Amino acid sequence: MSRGGDLGMMIMMLCGFAAYMTHIGANDMVVKLASKPLQYINSPYLLMIAAYFVACLMSLAVSSATGLGVLLMATLFPVMVNVGISRGAAAAICASPAAIILSPTSGDVVLAAKAAEMPLIDFAFKTTLPISIAAIIGMAIAHFFWQRYLDKKENISHEMLDVAEITTTAPAFYALLPFTPIIGVLIFDGKWGPQLHIITILVICMLLAAVLEFVRGFNTQNVFSGLEVAYRGMADAFAGVVMLLVAAGVFAQGLSTIGFIQSLISIATSFGSASIILMLVLVILTMLAAMTTGSGNAPFYAFVEMIPKLAHSSGINPAYLSIPMLQASNLGRTISPVSGVVVAVAGMAKISPFEVVKRTSVPVIVGLLIVIIATEIMVPGASSAVTGG
Repeated sequence: MSRGGDLGMMIMMLCGFAAYMTHIGANDMVVKLASKPLQYINSPYLLMIAAYFVACLMSLAVSSATGLGVLLMATLFPVMVNVGISRGAAAAICASPAAIILSPTSGDVVLAAKAAEMPLIDFAFKTTLPISIAAIIGMAIAHFFWQRYLDKKENISHEMLDVAEITTTAPAFYALLPFTPIIGVLIFDGKWGPQLHIITILVICMLLAAVLEFVRGFNTQNVFSGLEVAYRGMADAFAGVVMLLVAAGVFAQGLSTIGFIQSLISIATSFGSASIILMLVLVILTMLAAMTTGSGNAPFYAFVEMIPKLAHSSGINPAYLSIPMLQASNLGRTISPVSGVVVAVAGMAKISPFEVVKRTSVPVIVGLLIVIIATEIMVPGASSAVTGG
């Protein structure tokens, strides 16, 4: 129900907002202004990596992977495509920022810190954050080479949009309007101002744009016909994206109900007590569970309960198990064709979810390998290393 109601409504609002921004010429103005400085960067892949880092920073403000993916599709995706990045590559960039947890205050990190039996500050900033940053840099490099390889293989030609071809009557400041939801999310996060839901922020942003349209021409008929475009965008999103999301959610819930996660936990406990072997088994099982169910939270929440017990019985540092499992659950979700973020991004980009999975697969594998290696280097495996230090 939460997928169809809360998340579905959010996706509909974002698609409607994106359609309205295109209708009033705001997206065209963004491309027109952005392409002037961007024309000095010849490689669309360098622009893609810059967009990826921006998207990763935005994950600090938007904790929901699907919410972030949809927000990026409504804001960054049109800009990326119009400056010469292929649709598949741009969609992969929008789907992958939440693959690595960067926010030190996210619910997953708080839960993992508890399982690791470490203070949140030490766990989040001294261990998890450096590993996350290393993985993000590795994934950015992997995106650069993998997207370029796939584009060459599929014979996708990059054409930088000729700015002279863009004709819009919108004023220059309209370029800010597509980014007002991002600004709203940052301002109304509960720290600087009242905490508002992203749907409320989107309604405010759309009303602001409609008021500006009215002030520009004092033509109510034009304003309402423009809003009709937004409603049509919302309806298309409901028919195409939201229904897919609900179906994927039903499938994932079915797997949990028949005891799929519980079976994986039993497999993990049957392996030996060697720290690296146990860690790898747990990482692989968490990743497989996330890929199959399409949820980053469900597998981790199920497995995290047994970390302290497993760690103490095997003489292993709990943090050594919880950090890679925390990241593996989110990485697995990014290569799941039934996950909310992949289905939503694919639906909005009008490509197959399997195309998004193919585009994110190599960066995700690189990210996972970096997480495992960095954990092995930075986090002591034996519990005595923690208690004795």
